[in-house]
Amino acid sequence: MRGGRSLKPVALIVCACLLAVLAQGIFRVGGTPDVRIQPAMSVIGKRTPVTVEIAEPRRGLSRVRIELVQGEHSAPLFEKAYTPASQIPFLGSGTVRDVIGVDAGRESLPALTGGEATIRVTSERAPTWLRHPDPHVEELTLPVRLTPPSLQVRSSQTYVRQGGCEVVVYSVGESAVRDGVRAGSWWFPGFPLPGGGAHDRFALFAVPYDMDRPEVRLVAEDAAGNAAEAGFIDRFFPRPLRTDTIQVSDPFLDKVVPAIVSRTPEFRERGTLLESYLAINREMRDANQETILALARKTTPGFLWRGEFVMMPNSKTTASFAQRRSYLYEGREVDVQTHLGYDLASVRRSPVPAANSGVVLFAGYLGIYGNAIVIDHGYGLQSIYAHLSSMDAGEGQEVSRGDVIGRTGETGLAGGDHLHFSVLLQGLPVDSIEWCDSHWIENRIARKLGAALPGER
Repeated sequence: MRGGRSLKPVALIVCACLLAVLAQGIFRVGGTPDVRIQPAMSVIGKRTPVTVEIAEPRRGLSRVRIELVQGEHSAPLFEKAYTPASQIPFLGSGTVRDVIGVDAGRESLPALTGGEATIRVTSERAPTWLRHPDPHVEELTLPVRLTPPSLQVRSSQTYVRQGGCEVVVYSVGESAVRDGVRAGSWWFPGFPLPGGGAHDRFALFAVPYDMDRPEVRLVAEDAAGNAAEAGFIDRFFPRPLRTDTIQVSDPFLDKVVPAIVSRTPEFRERGTLLESYLAINREMRDANQETILALARKTTPGFLWRGEFVMMPNSKTTASFAQRRSYLYEGREVDVQTHLGYDLASVRRSPVPAANSGVVLFAGYLGIYGNAIVIDHGYGLQSIYAHLSSMDAGEGQEVSRGDVIGRTGETGLAGGDHLHFSVLLQGLPVDSIEWCDSHWIENRIARKLGAALPGER
């Protein structure tokens, strides 16, 4: 009898456990998921990126379906089945959270028209043996915009050279959020036209030195990514290929490589001086260009320059813009690069004047350029002065045309005392000769901008 009584509590506990398991099997369905629909823009257009964050910490996700719906039309954007946790606790876990990226727009739903459309997220809840709960549905309705903003070219007689600059004046519709000139992979942003109307714009642009066909378009985009494009180049002048040969000697390597390495701690030396030199001429050159591109983004939205630019006076041009250089070591070609500026030589440590008025954005050591100064002239127009032996201007300093900002030298990859000078537009080296020509500035820039371009000080 006593043994029978002692078994009763155990039996009751076992029965309670079985009932608990049975209850879990019946009632422990998945919870209501937390769904967040986050579009990259406030409208749906041709292609609108959308991020969906979904979480269900109780049993995890079961099946998720995302679709774009407009009236009777719908298009699946995403569907995935997950394995939720068991309805009995402690018997495995499921995926409790996922972040899903989709694209909603006309590309996914060709029947999409103007008006409104809905991004619908359907999340099935994990079932039990006997219960199959209704799925959870979350929706976000957005306006649909499929018509690009209006775009009208207002300037004319656009004549541009390969490697050269020009300006275009235009107007855009009020829905435009981004506009400018696209030339191959380069983007030249538009700016409000000083003194113009609310939708009047202008863009300084260039045809890259390595583009032998004018793949140039004026572009205006709205928040939905709809873009209007217009061609506007009237005449294009290709640039003949110019070549040069650079002899790389052991004394030259011994002079430039250790000096650059000592000033560039992030650079990793290679096995030999030649291998290090080639890495400097290639990898460091690319890294220096990234720095120049970053400086271009700091430009002032205003005209800081007046009149033509000036190069270093009483100097001889020893290398020109866009020369294709072959580097020879012991009679064999070891590298090919393009020289993107003018090399100007005079007496040693000649004074270097600022080519035009502006603000110093950079004054320091810059890899292949050695001691270098970059001056911002506004609206993405900048100039660089390289291989300096000394610098007499600091970052943030305002300079006027002709102010002495440093002295020529042979720092960086310079083979002798000279100045490397280049004009940059949005970080792209362009032919400086144009900007040093008052007639070119008058005919190609000033006549189109009119009163928007301040006159000579």
